[in-house]
Amino acid sequence: MPASTPAKDLPRITARDGIGGAFAFKRDQLGFLAGGIERHGDLFRFRPFGIPMVMVNHPDHIRHILVDKGEQYDKDAAIFKVVRPVLRKGLIANADMDLWRRQRRMMAPHFTPRTVAAFARNMTDEAVAMLERWERRGHATGGERPTGGELLDVTDEIGQLALRIVNRSLFSADVGASAQAFERAFGVANSVLGAFFRFPFPPLGVPTPSHRRLHRAIADMDDFVSAFIRKRVAEDVPTGEETDLLTLLLHTVDEEDGKGMDLEQLHHEVLNICIGAYETTTNTLSWAFYLLARHPEAEERLHEEVDRVLAGRVPEFTDLPRLTYTRMVIDEALRIYSPAYQFMRRARQDDEIAGYRIPAGSNMLINSYFLHRHPEFWKDPERFDPENFTPERIAQRPKHAYIPFGSGHRICIGKHFALTELTLVLAAVARGHRLVMPEGAPEVRPEALITLHPKGGIHLRLERR
Repeated sequence: MPASTPAKDLPRITARDGIGGAFAFKRDQLGFLAGGIERHGDLFRFRPFGIPMVMVNHPDHIRHILVDKGEQYDKDAAIFKVVRPVLRKGLIANADMDLWRRQRRMMAPHFTPRTVAAFARNMTDEAVAMLERWERRGHATGGERPTGGELLDVTDEIGQLALRIVNRSLFSADVGASAQAFERAFGVANSVLGAFFRFPFPPLGVPTPSHRRLHRAIADMDDFVSAFIRKRVAEDVPTGEETDLLTLLLHTVDEEDGKGMDLEQLHHEVLNICIGAYETTTNTLSWAFYLLARHPEAEERLHEEVDRVLAGRVPEFTDLPRLTYTRMVIDEALRIYSPAYQFMRRARQDDEIAGYRIPAGSNMLINSYFLHRHPEFWKDPERFDPENFTPERIAQRPKHAYIPFGSGHRICIGKHFALTELTLVLAAVARGHRLVMPEGAPEVRPEALITLHPKGGIHLRLERR
């Protein structure tokens, strides 16, 4: 038999490419990676500050890493090491596979579409209350054009809404002013850790001003979560009398060992839920309203569907199957601006992808900002086009051309919660209002932190339809 062809070395970004080195990666991460893709295609390596990274930008290769050989690639990767001071042993960044499997087994039953339905009323109630607050503050104007009223900081307003929803669902609580404190603390952590990922010096243990800000932010987020947990433990509410997630998690036991979570692990998981639910909703809805404000033809189709399905009433969970275009708007916003726009896996052993050698220890970087713009799978990829998510177009693409929630056995546990919330809130707002672009407003650019954030926030005017 003929000998098999030996695996090749991956193409590598070098000084001769003109893309730049580690400091170019620090200055403009998205620009650096775009240059690498243009030069080397969908699979290449680079070493910012000595960290071995492999950019992966093809659905087949991503399926190989996340699904086909998912057990050979773990989360002991550079980006998760950066966020672990905040997320610790929670599901998002946990590299201990045995602990992760145990936690996933216990938590997964509480995040199915059926169980998420119990929290849908929280989502719509809080969306309606937000609109009433905006109306009372005089943000909404009548007529066909916005003629007055102050600008809404949509990113901040939706951030507070997201925290109200997740904390009502988690704790049966009205978070009030503490939502803004959590929001500020997460903003600090996102900014500091995003900068550290691009330039990992000095180490996080060195007490620089930014690192001290990070530690204060972590302490603030911890205080926010622990106050609710202490209160619920003291109340000792029996399961069945309350339907919030914290009560469910407190009384959940592992089917294999018959034990529940200790309070430290519960704290980590609750903090992960707060951060994941807050960030996904805040950024996705902010971008969705921004994109709709810039594309009135899509907004008109959204309003037509919402009027037809809801006839003026508040949306309910049972409306979701008929809010098809509303969901397409959400999916398209997630395509263009996925909040969790990049993640990593570490190769636990040597591997081969598409004839290239993958050395053990490589940090495999999957960046959906570029994957979701891959010209082989997306026609006119920079254009906002909800029609990308008709059943016909979905069927024409590989599954792993679109991964806003990841894939494989570590797909985001909160996917159903997030998609339910995003769709219901968008429909609740579109039922009677629209958010319009102020005249002469500049284009909003994405800011590549640990998550993808609208730089400077999104500012729009509320108008009654």
